[in-house]
Amino acid sequence: MLKSDFCKRLALYLVLGLLIRPFTSHGQGIVDRVWNYMFNDTTHAEKPKFMAYPTIAYAPETKWEFGLSALYVYYMNQDTSNRLSELNLFTFLTLEQQYGLWLDHALYGDQSKWFFLGKVRLQQFPLFYYGIGPEITGEELAQIDAGSLAIRERVLRKVWGSLYLGLETDFQRLANVQINQFSEDSFHQPPGAMPYLNLGLGLGLVYDNRHNVLNVREGFFGETGFLRYDNAWWSDYEFTSYFLDARYYLTTAKNQVLASQVYFTDVVREAPFNQLALMGGESLMRGYYTGRYRDKTLLAAQTEYRFLPFPFSRRWGAATFLGMGTVGNRLQNLDFKHIKIAGGLGARFLLFPNKDIYTRFDIAFSEDGPGYYFFIGEAF
Repeated sequence: MLKSDFCKRLALYLVLGLLIRPFTSHGQGIVDRVWNYMFNDTTHAEKPKFMAYPTIAYAPETKWEFGLSALYVYYMNQDTSNRLSELNLFTFLTLEQQYGLWLDHALYGDQSKWFFLGKVRLQQFPLFYYGIGPEITGEELAQIDAGSLAIRERVLRKVWGSLYLGLETDFQRLANVQINQFSEDSFHQPPGAMPYLNLGLGLGLVYDNRHNVLNVREGFFGETGFLRYDNAWWSDYEFTSYFLDARYYLTTAKNQVLASQVYFTDVVREAPFNQLALMGGESLMRGYYTGRYRDKTLLAAQTEYRFLPFPFSRRWGAATFLGMGTVGNRLQNLDFKHIKIAGGLGARFLLFPNKDIYTRFDIAFSEDGPGYYFFIGEAF
């Protein structure tokens, strides 16, 4: 989706809420009860919480888009000493007959013995392709329309303390591929420009002592491992992806958090263009379109300072963030003269006080201009 979509969703959501609330009678109408359920969080802290709301957006490549967002959070056995689990769903349909369903989850078992971390992306949606490498131009080379299904899952078992070991899986399917070239110059189609199916299997080692994955105030998350894609288990491409994700959170003052992240990935052998290391998106290197820069190796880092909430407010806070990163065809060929920088600031609203969950609206700036992001939960 284009980055401006998130602004439109936020505006519509707030405007609808402000318009319908005054029409409740004596605070007992159904709208008022929904308002209290969504914004006042009257449930007990240990009780599960569900929230769903419609969305609407407009983008040149989709025209009008209509969707539904939903969030479900809970503590296993309603025991707040367990870690907070979350399921986050977003689905959309456009007037251009495009559709999508996103599902993110971080689920903890009792006493956090088991940890299930993953995401699903099912969509028929255009992808902008700029080329491969750190020195590509600022113009899109092509728009790739395709139906895609991506399922990334980790099944992890606690082995000691906050250390987990388990299976990493990744399924990628690209179908109905159509390439719309923007330039009359010769265009070299990248690997993956034809339909493909890839299944990655591997191992992951995770250290995770976070209590609330949607709003971490203190702790550390680290993940390292590999995924092997092979013809032996029906992959069209044979390659290996190695990755490292390290995040550290420190409470510096009351309701103030310093968060930092370092991310590295390295792809060995030929991989399709959409499974290379991709820079940009709503979490890391905000301000850049996902895949604006792509290659076999990516190294990026970001830091963010959060006020959750301000000292003078019960519900409102803010954050400021800065990220930098680069891509290359090999680890030893990463050149820091190609480092890209992005940063920005955002507003925070305490959506579920009893669960300490905020919704965020971020504005990020990069060499490509501003980007806008509206999500429940922090970026990382």
